[in-house]
Amino acid sequence: MRRTQTRLPAPYLRRIWLDREAVPDPEAYPWCLPFLREAFELSFDRPITIIVGENGTGKSTLLEGIAVLAGYDEAGGGKGYRPVDHSLAREAMGGRLSSALKASWLPKVTDGWFFRAESFFSVARYLDAVGGADGPDFLSHSHGEGFLRFFEQRCQRRGIFIFDEPESALSPARQIAFLKLLRRMDRLGQCQVIMATHAPILMAYPGARLLGLTKYGLAPVTIEQTQHFRLIREFCLDPATFVETMMEE
Repeated sequence: MRRTQTRLPAPYLRRIWLDREAVPDPEAYPWCLPFLREAFELSFDRPITIIVGENGTGKSTLLEGIAVLAGYDEAGGGKGYRPVDHSLAREAMGGRLSSALKASWLPKVTDGWFFRAESFFSVARYLDAVGGADGPDFLSHSHGEGFLRFFEQRCQRRGIFIFDEPESALSPARQIAFLKLLRRMDRLGQCQVIMATHAPILMAYPGARLLGLTKYGLAPVTIEQTQHFRLIREFCLDPATFVETMMEE
C-alpha cells in the first residue's frame, strides 16, 4: 500500500536568528538598523504573525530577508519568478540580511508568495503576459481590485506568504475582504502568513501574533498599545479637532 505523506500544519518557518559572525559590516545597511545591533531572534508559534511599527524601523527589511530565506525575489514574487524586472521599483533593499540569518523549519516549505505593494504591477504585468489571452488579467482592474484578485488566485494554497503592507491600495471595505481571505487561509491550516501593516483593521485579525518593531527589537503588543490604533481612535472621537490640533503641532 502506498503511504500518504503527512502534511504538518503551519507554521513551517519556526524560528530565525541573526548569526553575528556572518555580519560583514555592522555599520552598513541593513546591519546598522537598531533592532539588529544586538542579538536578534524571532520565533513563529502561530500561522499568522503581524508586525507593526513606524516607517524606518526595518519592517520591510526584515520581511525581505525572510523572503530570500524562503527562496523568493527580495523585490516580490514567488518561487521561480526571479526573471521579473523590478528595476523601476527597487531601492536599498534588505535581501542581503538573509546572508546572516539562520532559520529553523518544520518542514521547510518554499511554496507561496512575497507580496510587495511597490512591485506588484511589475509582477502582475509579467503574470498577465505569460498567461496570454486566458491569463489572470490583474491589470485591467482598479488598483485595489487587482490586489484582491491576485490574493484570491495566488494565496489559497499550501505555502508561506509574506505581505508587506497589503493595505496600500485597499479601502477599509476592501481591507475587510482581505481579512476574510486571511480567515480562509487560516482555516486551510497549511498557510503561514507573515505580514507588516499600518492598518489597524488588519492588525485586529483574531488569533494572530501581533509584534511591535522598535529600535529595541520586536515585542508582543496589543492593538490598543499601538500608536496606529491610538491615533485612529482620537480621530474618530472628534475628527475636526484632531486634524486641527495635528496641523498646529
